[in-house]
Amino acid sequence: MNRRVIAATGTALALGLTATACGGGGSEADGGTDGKGKTLSVWIMEGTNPDAKPFFKEAAAAFEKKTGAKIKVEYQQWASAQRKFTTAIEGGADQVPDVAEVGTTWVPGFADKGALVDVSKEVDEAGLTDDLVPALKDAGTLGGKQYGMPWYAGVRSVVYRKDIFEKHKIKPPTNWEELGSAAKTLKKEEPKMLAFPVAGGAEMFATPFIWGAGGELAVKKGGKWKSGINSKKSVEGITAYTDLALKDKVSPAKVNTWTEKEVGDAWNKGEVAMSFSGNWTPKAFTAANPDLKGKLGAIPIPGKDGGMSPSFLGGSYLSAFKTDKQALSWEFIKLLTTGKFAKKWAEQSSYLPPTNTDLDKMPDKDNALVKPFVKQFKDGGASVPKAKSYTEIQATQVIPKMVQSILAGKSTPQQAADKAAKEMDAIFAQSE
Repeated sequence: MNRRVIAATGTALALGLTATACGGGGSEADGGTDGKGKTLSVWIMEGTNPDAKPFFKEAAAAFEKKTGAKIKVEYQQWASAQRKFTTAIEGGADQVPDVAEVGTTWVPGFADKGALVDVSKEVDEAGLTDDLVPALKDAGTLGGKQYGMPWYAGVRSVVYRKDIFEKHKIKPPTNWEELGSAAKTLKKEEPKMLAFPVAGGAEMFATPFIWGAGGELAVKKGGKWKSGINSKKSVEGITAYTDLALKDKVSPAKVNTWTEKEVGDAWNKGEVAMSFSGNWTPKAFTAANPDLKGKLGAIPIPGKDGGMSPSFLGGSYLSAFKTDKQALSWEFIKLLTTGKFAKKWAEQSSYLPPTNTDLDKMPDKDNALVKPFVKQFKDGGASVPKAKSYTEIQATQVIPKMVQSILAGKSTPQQAADKAAKEMDAIFAQSE
């Protein structure tokens, strides 16, 4: 098992907050949580989450009853949120939210800029340190300090139309050759459906092929990060992925710039036969399109020659930004990550829990649409480089631009990877 592979994980967290962080009364100045007349600004992601508005409406009412403070939620799209966070941080405390859902890969970069609050003491005193999934905890840790609490986690595997596979006697693929063969059969037999979307705007659709070929996004040598995206093995994986569209023609040109959201939209319309997809999506797809109920299957992402290709394991933190409402912010984080609201979110979202204890307690862990994701989660989870500047690499869409350049016929895989490596190395040199 290489250094990218992540251990098993579990669900919502119990967070014990000290009186210093969110005391039982008083003003913000003395660490209390009297929020009367105050409003917390909260940024929450949408696009892969379920409709969170009813959930946050209920949570806001409970929070106001408890503290007197109101909640103002602003929903952000994953594709543009990173840049918006960066701009807000540069603008100072009056521009950032009080509390935000922050992608695990973003936390080190935001913390390095001095924008997030350290909660290491609270986590340790709550007795959660040893139960948190190491990679998820590590993703939010910089210089030994933890900047937020894991809220939920997820992993991508392969979701497919079980009914379509059975109709054409297609077996779920166990390696890359079988994946391509299945996609070509689907294209031939179901020409109105997307056989396997090669979504150029979805970074985490490309990475299983890079890692599965033995490549790396970046490596750390002599204390410094350097891109690995243009290595022989990485380019082999990139080529295998883009060839599905360019040579096998299983993905049409309209998909070349799609993000994961557009692929999900197509699933909701019943237009997809097979794709990479998150563990939270089957429930969302069937909710949006009841005709899909009972028709979906899932398998771990096949390895090049069998086994399993690594897939990005990430999730979201709830982090407090350094504003003048930090005590109230912690009280809201506590509300969302414990008890009733933690359980409710886990049930609504179908995300995987971030503690080993709660993963073992999942009532549906052996469900046919859950078990393959849990296996991927335990044995085939991977993380992007834990470089402070990787946030900027994602914000500037280095990997999506690389893939899209290849799909558009503007570059060979090697040429596009060389350009991406140059961009990554420039960012590393400037920031690390």
